[in-house]
Amino acid sequence: MPLPINITFLGTAGSTPTKERGLPSVAMEYDGNVYIFDCGEGAQRQLMVYGISPYRIKAIFITHMHGDHVIGVAGLVRTLALNRRADPLYIYVPRGEESKVTPLLTFDRAMMGYEVKVVGVKSGEVLKGRGFSVSAFRLRHSIPTYGYVFKENDRYKFDKEKCRRLGIKGEVHSKLLAKGSVKIGNRTVRLKDVAVEVPGRKVVYAADTRPVSATVEASRSADIVIHEATYTNELKKFAKERLHSTAAECAEIAKDAKAKRLIIFHISARYKRPDELLKEARAVFKDTDAAYDGMRITI
Repeated sequence: MPLPINITFLGTAGSTPTKERGLPSVAMEYDGNVYIFDCGEGAQRQLMVYGISPYRIKAIFITHMHGDHVIGVAGLVRTLALNRRADPLYIYVPRGEESKVTPLLTFDRAMMGYEVKVVGVKSGEVLKGRGFSVSAFRLRHSIPTYGYVFKENDRYKFDKEKCRRLGIKGEVHSKLLAKGSVKIGNRTVRLKDVAVEVPGRKVVYAADTRPVSATVEASRSADIVIHEATYTNELKKFAKERLHSTAAECAEIAKDAKAKRLIIFHISARYKRPDELLKEARAVFKDTDAAYDGMRITI
Protein backbone atom coordinates (compact mmCIF):
# COMPACT_ATOMS: atom_id res chain seq x y z
CA MET A 1 0.00 0.00 0.00
CA PRO A 2 1.32 3.49 -0.85
CA LEU A 3 2.05 5.88 1.99
CA PRO A 4 -0.51 8.67 2.51
CA ILE A 5 0.30 12.19 1.36
CA ASN A 6 -1.31 14.66 3.77
CA ILE A 7 -1.62 18.28 2.69
CA THR A 8 -2.60 21.00 5.18
CA PHE A 9 -3.15 24.63 4.23
CA LEU A 10 -1.57 26.78 6.93
CA GLY A 11 -2.26 30.11 5.24
CA THR A 12 -4.36 30.91 2.18
CA ALA A 13 -4.42 34.71 1.88
CA GLY A 14 -2.67 36.77 -0.75
CA SER A 15 -0.25 39.57 0.23
CA THR A 16 -1.97 40.58 3.48
CA PRO A 17 -3.63 38.43 6.15
CA THR A 18 -7.29 38.65 7.16
CA LYS A 19 -9.11 37.51 10.28
CA GLU A 20 -9.89 34.24 8.51
CA ARG A 21 -6.76 33.72 6.42
CA GLY A 22 -3.06 33.66 7.25
CA LEU A 23 -0.23 34.30 4.82
CA PRO A 24 0.75 31.64 2.26
CA SER A 25 2.07 28.34 3.54
CA VAL A 26 1.28 24.69 2.85
CA ALA A 27 2.52 21.68 4.84
CA MET A 28 2.94 18.28 3.23
CA GLU A 29 3.42 15.16 5.35
CA TYR A 30 4.96 12.06 3.81
CA ASP A 31 6.66 9.06 5.39
CA GLY A 32 6.80 10.71 8.81
CA ASN A 33 8.42 13.93 7.58
CA VAL A 34 7.03 17.40 6.91
CA TYR A 35 7.82 19.58 3.89
CA ILE A 36 6.76 23.23 3.90
CA PHE A 37 5.94 25.15 0.73
CA ASP A 38 6.29 28.88 1.43
CA CYS A 39 6.46 30.11 5.00
CA GLY A 40 4.38 33.21 5.58
CA GLU A 41 4.24 35.07 8.87
CA GLY A 42 2.75 32.93 11.64
CA ALA A 43 3.27 29.62 9.85
CA GLN A 44 4.87 28.04 12.93
CA ARG A 45 1.80 28.73 15.07
CA GLN A 46 -0.49 27.39 12.36
CA LEU A 47 1.48 24.15 12.40
CA MET A 48 0.75 23.82 16.10
CA VAL A 49 -2.91 24.78 15.74
CA TYR A 50 -3.45 22.10 13.10
CA GLY A 51 -1.53 19.40 14.92
CA ILE A 52 1.61 19.18 12.78
CA SER A 53 4.90 18.89 14.63
CA PRO A 54 7.38 21.54 13.42
CA TYR A 55 10.19 19.28 14.65
CA ARG A 56 9.48 16.86 11.77
CA ILE A 57 10.19 19.52 9.13
CA LYS A 58 12.94 18.39 6.77
CA ALA A 59 12.82 21.17 4.18
CA ILE A 60 11.16 24.46 3.32
CA PHE A 61 10.58 25.34 -0.34
CA ILE A 62 10.21 29.08 -0.97
CA THR A 63 8.69 30.17 -4.28
CA HIS A 64 10.09 33.70 -4.13
CA MET A 65 11.48 36.24 -1.72
CA HIS A 66 8.47 38.49 -1.22
CA GLY A 67 7.83 38.97 2.50
CA ASP A 68 4.41 37.36 2.66
CA HIS A 69 5.95 34.06 1.48
CA VAL A 70 9.11 33.96 3.58
CA ILE A 71 9.01 36.07 6.76
CA GLY A 72 7.68 33.13 8.80
CA VAL A 73 11.10 31.48 8.47
CA ALA A 74 12.56 33.89 11.05
CA GLY A 75 10.37 32.73 13.91
CA LEU A 76 10.27 29.08 12.91
CA VAL A 77 14.04 28.57 12.93
CA ARG A 78 14.29 30.14 16.39
CA THR A 79 11.56 27.97 17.85
CA LEU A 80 13.34 24.90 16.51
CA ALA A 81 16.59 26.11 18.09
CA LEU A 82 14.97 26.73 21.47
CA ASN A 83 13.69 23.16 21.38
CA ARG A 84 17.19 21.84 20.69
CA ARG A 85 16.84 20.72 17.10
CA ALA A 86 19.94 18.87 15.97
CA ASP A 87 19.19 17.83 12.39
CA PRO A 88 20.00 20.19 9.52
CA LEU A 89 17.15 22.21 8.03
CA TYR A 90 17.16 22.80 4.28
CA ILE A 91 15.64 25.96 2.82
CA TYR A 92 15.27 26.08 -0.95
CA VAL A 93 15.01 29.46 -2.70
CA PRO A 94 15.43 30.70 -6.29
CA ARG A 95 19.09 30.61 -7.28
CA GLY A 96 20.72 34.00 -6.78
CA GLU A 97 18.41 34.87 -3.89
CA GLU A 98 20.22 32.85 -1.22
CA SER A 99 21.75 35.89 0.51
CA LYS A 100 18.30 37.36 1.13
CA VAL A 101 17.53 34.57 3.59
CA THR A 102 20.55 35.41 5.75
CA PRO A 103 18.97 38.41 7.56
CA LEU A 104 16.04 36.19 8.62
CA LEU A 105 18.50 33.79 10.21
CA THR A 106 20.98 36.19 11.80
CA PHE A 107 19.31 39.50 12.66
CA ASP A 108 19.19 38.86 16.43
CA ARG A 109 22.35 36.74 16.68
CA ALA A 110 20.31 33.86 18.06
CA MET A 111 22.17 30.68 19.00
CA MET A 112 20.88 28.25 16.38
CA GLY A 113 22.56 25.03 17.53
CA TYR A 114 21.83 23.27 14.26
CA GLU A 115 22.74 23.87 10.64
CA VAL A 116 20.45 25.75 8.28
CA LYS A 117 21.40 25.01 4.69
CA VAL A 118 20.11 27.49 2.11
CA VAL A 119 20.04 25.97 -1.36
CA GLY A 120 19.54 27.89 -4.60
CA VAL A 121 17.26 26.21 -7.12
CA LYS A 122 16.72 26.37 -10.83
CA SER A 123 14.41 24.35 -13.08
CA GLY A 124 14.75 20.62 -12.56
CA GLU A 125 15.08 18.21 -9.65
CA VAL A 126 16.09 19.88 -6.39
CA LEU A 127 15.57 17.08 -3.86
CA LYS A 128 15.53 13.29 -4.10
CA GLY A 129 14.09 11.60 -1.04
CA ARG A 130 13.10 8.07 -0.14
CA GLY A 131 10.31 7.22 -2.55
CA PHE A 132 9.83 10.72 -3.96
CA SER A 133 11.44 13.74 -5.55
CA VAL A 134 10.81 17.49 -5.59
CA SER A 135 11.49 19.50 -8.74
CA ALA A 136 11.22 23.19 -9.55
CA PHE A 137 9.85 25.02 -12.58
CA ARG A 138 10.05 28.71 -13.48
CA LEU A 139 7.05 30.96 -12.95
CA ARG A 140 6.41 34.51 -14.11
CA HIS A 141 6.29 37.12 -11.39
CA SER A 142 7.97 40.44 -10.59
CA ILE A 143 11.05 38.74 -9.09
CA PRO A 144 12.59 35.28 -9.69
CA THR A 145 9.91 32.76 -8.76
CA TYR A 146 9.60 28.97 -8.95
CA GLY A 147 6.81 26.49 -8.53
CA TYR A 148 7.42 23.03 -7.10
CA VAL A 149 6.33 19.48 -7.97
CA PHE A 150 6.23 16.78 -5.30
CA LYS A 151 6.33 13.49 -7.25
CA GLU A 152 6.12 10.05 -5.72
CA ASN A 153 8.23 7.44 -7.48
CA ASP A 154 6.44 5.20 -9.95
CA ARG A 155 5.95 1.68 -8.67
CA TYR A 156 5.14 -1.76 -10.05
CA LYS A 157 2.08 -3.81 -9.15
CA PHE A 158 2.53 -7.55 -9.58
CA ASP A 159 -0.13 -9.71 -11.22
CA LYS A 160 -0.65 -12.38 -8.56
CA GLU A 161 -1.99 -14.99 -10.96
CA LYS A 162 0.87 -14.60 -13.44
CA CYS A 163 3.39 -14.78 -10.62
CA ARG A 164 1.75 -17.93 -9.26
CA ARG A 165 1.82 -19.65 -12.66
CA LEU A 166 5.49 -18.83 -13.13
CA GLY A 167 6.53 -19.75 -9.62
CA ILE A 168 7.52 -16.22 -8.64
CA LYS A 169 7.34 -15.73 -4.90
CA GLY A 170 9.20 -14.32 -1.93
CA GLU A 171 12.48 -12.60 -2.63
CA VAL A 172 12.14 -13.17 -6.38
CA HIS A 173 9.83 -10.14 -6.44
CA SER A 174 12.62 -7.98 -5.04
CA LYS A 175 15.11 -9.33 -7.56
CA LEU A 176 12.74 -8.53 -10.40
CA LEU A 177 12.31 -4.98 -9.14
CA ALA A 178 16.06 -4.53 -8.73
CA LYS A 179 17.28 -6.18 -11.94
CA GLY A 180 14.31 -6.04 -14.30
CA SER A 181 14.46 -9.76 -15.09
CA VAL A 182 15.18 -13.11 -13.44
CA LYS A 183 16.00 -16.60 -14.63
CA ILE A 184 13.47 -19.26 -13.63
CA GLY A 185 14.52 -22.65 -14.91
CA ASN A 186 15.28 -22.23 -18.60
CA ARG A 187 13.09 -19.15 -18.89
CA THR A 188 13.93 -15.48 -18.46
CA VAL A 189 11.04 -13.58 -16.90
CA ARG A 190 10.99 -9.82 -17.33
CA LEU A 191 9.41 -7.45 -14.85
CA LYS A 192 6.98 -6.11 -17.44
CA ASP A 193 5.77 -9.67 -18.10
CA VAL A 194 4.31 -10.01 -14.61
CA ALA A 195 3.75 -6.44 -13.39
CA VAL A 196 2.26 -3.15 -14.51
CA GLU A 197 3.77 0.25 -13.80
CA VAL A 198 1.66 2.48 -11.56
CA PRO A 199 2.46 6.20 -11.81
CA GLY A 200 3.36 7.86 -8.53
CA ARG A 201 1.10 10.57 -7.16
CA LYS A 202 1.93 14.17 -7.99
CA VAL A 203 1.21 17.47 -6.24
CA VAL A 204 1.99 20.80 -7.91
CA TYR A 205 2.39 24.09 -6.03
CA ALA A 206 2.40 27.43 -7.90
CA ALA A 207 2.12 30.72 -6.03
CA ASP A 208 2.37 34.28 -7.38
CA THR A 209 2.51 33.97 -11.13
CA ARG A 210 0.89 34.77 -14.41
CA PRO A 211 -0.30 31.65 -16.26
CA VAL A 212 2.68 30.02 -17.96
CA SER A 213 3.14 26.92 -20.10
CA ALA A 214 5.67 25.54 -17.59
CA THR A 215 2.86 25.13 -15.06
CA VAL A 216 0.76 23.21 -17.57
CA GLU A 217 3.66 20.89 -18.31
CA ALA A 218 4.46 20.40 -14.63
CA SER A 219 0.80 19.67 -13.88
CA ARG A 220 0.23 16.94 -16.50
CA SER A 221 -2.08 14.34 -14.90
CA ALA A 222 -1.35 15.75 -11.44
CA ASP A 223 -3.44 14.49 -8.55
CA ILE A 224 -3.55 17.97 -7.00
CA VAL A 225 -2.68 21.37 -8.47
CA ILE A 226 -2.43 24.13 -5.86
CA HIS A 227 -2.47 27.44 -7.71
CA GLU A 228 -2.86 31.06 -6.74
CA ALA A 229 -6.13 32.74 -7.71
CA THR A 230 -5.69 36.27 -6.45
CA TYR A 231 -8.49 37.84 -8.51
CA THR A 232 -11.58 37.11 -10.55
CA ASN A 233 -11.59 37.86 -14.27
CA GLU A 234 -13.32 41.15 -13.50
CA LEU A 235 -9.94 42.32 -12.21
CA LYS A 236 -7.86 40.65 -14.91
CA LYS A 237 -6.23 44.01 -15.64
CA PHE A 238 -4.82 44.04 -12.09
CA ALA A 239 -3.71 40.43 -12.46
CA LYS A 240 -1.72 41.30 -15.56
CA GLU A 241 -0.21 44.44 -14.04
CA ARG A 242 0.77 42.72 -10.79
CA LEU A 243 1.74 39.42 -12.41
CA HIS A 244 -0.88 37.28 -10.69
CA SER A 245 -3.57 34.92 -11.98
CA THR A 246 -7.35 34.96 -12.00
CA ALA A 247 -9.48 32.00 -10.94
CA ALA A 248 -10.50 31.31 -14.53
CA GLU A 249 -6.90 31.41 -15.73
CA CYS A 250 -5.62 28.85 -13.25
CA ALA A 251 -8.65 26.66 -14.02
CA GLU A 252 -7.58 26.70 -17.67
CA ILE A 253 -4.18 25.43 -16.59
CA ALA A 254 -5.71 22.50 -14.70
CA LYS A 255 -7.98 21.74 -17.63
CA ASP A 256 -5.17 21.84 -20.21
CA ALA A 257 -2.98 19.65 -17.98
CA LYS A 258 -5.78 17.12 -17.43
CA ALA A 259 -5.19 17.36 -13.71
CA LYS A 260 -7.47 15.49 -11.34
CA ARG A 261 -8.16 18.33 -8.91
CA LEU A 262 -7.44 22.05 -8.55
CA ILE A 263 -7.20 23.89 -5.24
CA ILE A 264 -7.16 27.68 -5.50
CA PHE A 265 -5.54 29.80 -2.78
CA HIS A 266 -3.62 33.09 -2.30
CA ILE A 267 -6.96 34.87 -2.26
CA SER A 268 -7.04 38.66 -2.19
CA ALA A 269 -8.34 40.25 1.01
CA ARG A 270 -10.98 42.03 -1.08
CA TYR A 271 -12.92 38.75 -1.22
CA LYS A 272 -14.56 38.08 2.15
CA ARG A 273 -15.70 34.69 0.84
CA PRO A 274 -14.24 32.73 -2.08
CA ASP A 275 -17.63 31.98 -3.70
CA GLU A 276 -17.11 34.26 -6.70
CA LEU A 277 -13.63 32.88 -7.37
CA LEU A 278 -14.84 29.32 -6.98
CA LYS A 279 -17.80 29.80 -9.30
CA GLU A 280 -15.53 31.29 -11.96
CA ALA A 281 -12.99 28.48 -11.72
CA ARG A 282 -15.58 25.70 -11.71
CA ALA A 283 -17.12 27.06 -14.89
CA VAL A 284 -13.84 26.10 -16.57
CA PHE A 285 -12.69 23.13 -14.46
CA LYS A 286 -15.38 21.57 -12.30
CA ASP A 287 -13.07 19.65 -9.94
CA THR A 288 -11.99 22.84 -8.19
CA ASP A 289 -12.09 23.74 -4.50
CA ALA A 290 -11.09 26.89 -2.66
CA ALA A 291 -8.60 26.42 0.17
CA TYR A 292 -9.19 27.72 3.69
CA ASP A 293 -6.81 27.81 6.64
CA GLY A 294 -6.74 24.36 8.20
CA MET A 295 -8.05 22.59 5.11
CA ARG A 296 -6.63 19.07 5.00
CA ILE A 297 -6.42 16.72 2.02
CA THR A 298 -5.15 13.15 1.96
CA ILE A 299 -4.30 11.38 -1.26
